[in-house]
Amino acid sequence: MNSSKSKPLRDRIAKAIKGESTPGVDPEVVRDLAKLLEETGLSEIEIERAGVRVRVARATTVQASSAPQTAQPPPQPAANEPPPEPARKQGTVVTSPMVGTVYLSAQPGAPPFVKVGDAVTDGTLCIIEAMKTMNPVPSPVAGRVAEVYVRDAQPVEFGEPLMRIE
Repeated sequence: MNSSKSKPLRDRIAKAIKGESTPGVDPEVVRDLAKLLEETGLSEIEIERAGVRVRVARATTVQASSAPQTAQPPPQPAANEPPPEPARKQGTVVTSPMVGTVYLSAQPGAPPFVKVGDAVTDGTLCIIEAMKTMNPVPSPVAGRVAEVYVRDAQPVEFGEPLMRIE
């Protein structure tokens, strides 16, 4: 039996993260990361060491409501009237640069970094904790906070909208 298979899953992943495994993409590490996704319920995980990056993600499915829904036909526009265009919200949507937990203030009970209506330039909008490291999320543009899409201490995915700045 291969000795790497007898080691616990977490030991093999830790070894790969530390760069102690063989260079290149080890298929066993990919399998172990996929197994870790299943165990933890995460949708993706990524590690990088010595220039080799391994990202494992799984497709998420949207579950339909079990209650029957009746189909309503869309309202028909009057003759010679163009269909209304959906209102597009103006501004820049700030998205999460990583998977982690978002914090809207520096510490529990402290006032938030920003709130709806605040003017921002290049300061910190929020903090994302990933692997026990606090990562500030700066404002990419100057403007005013129009909407905050997340709540304090909420888990976020990579690319998930956090705020909109006008």
